[in-house]
Amino acid sequence: MAGLCCARAAGALQLGGSRLYVHGVRCRSTYDGVIIGGGIVGLASARQLILRHPNLRFAILEKENEIASHQSGHNSGVIHSGIYYTPGSLKARLCVRGASLLYKYCDQKRIPYRQCGKLIVAVQHQEIPRLQALYERGLQNNVPGLRIINAKEIREKEPYCKGIMALDSPYTGIVNYRHVAQSYSDDFRDAGGSVLTGFEVSDISMVNESPTGSEQGLEFPVVIRNVKGEEVYCKYVLTCAGLFSDRLSQISGCSSEPRIVPFRGDYLVLKPEKCYLVKGNIYPVPDPRFPFLGVHFTPRMDGNVWLGPNAVLAFKREGYRLCDFSARDFGEAVTYSGLRKLVLKNLAYGMGEMYRALFLRAQLKELQKFIPELSISDILRGPSGVRAQAMDSNGNLVDDFVFDGGSGEIASRILHVRNAPSPAATSSLAIAEMIASEVEERFKL
Repeated sequence: MAGLCCARAAGALQLGGSRLYVHGVRCRSTYDGVIIGGGIVGLASARQLILRHPNLRFAILEKENEIASHQSGHNSGVIHSGIYYTPGSLKARLCVRGASLLYKYCDQKRIPYRQCGKLIVAVQHQEIPRLQALYERGLQNNVPGLRIINAKEIREKEPYCKGIMALDSPYTGIVNYRHVAQSYSDDFRDAGGSVLTGFEVSDISMVNESPTGSEQGLEFPVVIRNVKGEEVYCKYVLTCAGLFSDRLSQISGCSSEPRIVPFRGDYLVLKPEKCYLVKGNIYPVPDPRFPFLGVHFTPRMDGNVWLGPNAVLAFKREGYRLCDFSARDFGEAVTYSGLRKLVLKNLAYGMGEMYRALFLRAQLKELQKFIPELSISDILRGPSGVRAQAMDSNGNLVDDFVFDGGSGEIASRILHVRNAPSPAATSSLAIAEMIASEVEERFKL
């Protein structure tokens, strides 16, 4: 059985779940590399590593019973083109390359997608300079097909959209990222990798004796334990833990910062008979004074149209309903100095988001700026997602990738992806290339 190393014993072998047992005693699992986190970044990175190193044994550990259960399965499904990001930045390069790789991958794997485009629409004259600046930024980022269009051209593309000018991005698309994540997992398994679900990590440490009984030192010097007391041994660890990336890092002795603060985004949905109002993605011109993009219109692969999201503090890191609450998650967030400073800097914006989260008509008013024909009878409350927002103690949102290996003996064996910011799903294949190269360099693979 690939990736499993057991002491020899007489008698029959018994398969318990996905793990091998000898006379009812679980055998230890040993791997060259373990990836913790079965979201889209962890899956893409594991896939890239095993394709580059087919002779090594890799495993993915996922705490849920299914992969892509959280951010990777609770998002808008947009394939972003790379307009918003600072030219030359890592995010800009990874998004543009990632989108290109993702389209090719979907073609290769026959995963359905729609390149339906996006309009970033100015509804007020004071937004036009920001729109033109976005256009210039997109050109510098080598985003294909960008053009500025007028009100008449807006109506030709989106007959029910009201705007005075827009940035047209035909390269933007939509896809079901759960399907993409599942395909990454299938590739990983087909290449010989193991996926262990229901494995919630509680401890990562160095061991003092080899699980294989080798006399030549520790062949697998890192032990990973879960909440059930089960163990996996390996040479190297990569963590891609999303909403729990800070806690998992601290388990291995790394810094407490950047801290993850969860923000819930609630969507509305158009009633099916009103979906004709939206053809492609319709976005507002972002306001640099505020940390999030604002409400937008997003067509889905299943034919639905999502409206939103807002952005409010989540009372639980994986809480998708207003009533979901975790005393630990909430307490850590509200007592964190970084969040308090962010709230003070954006108090009016934050209060507005909370108000719109509670009252549909308030959110409808924002949406009607773009499609005036919308009425309260056209919309329903829809799904929610929770964003893992990395934040420093000064209240600054961490907007780039953060790697951490900590210090001490384990530092040479572990790499934490502390922050993989949006658009991580779009960029997943490009991010995986970068992470795999980082792993190779750090661990001398």
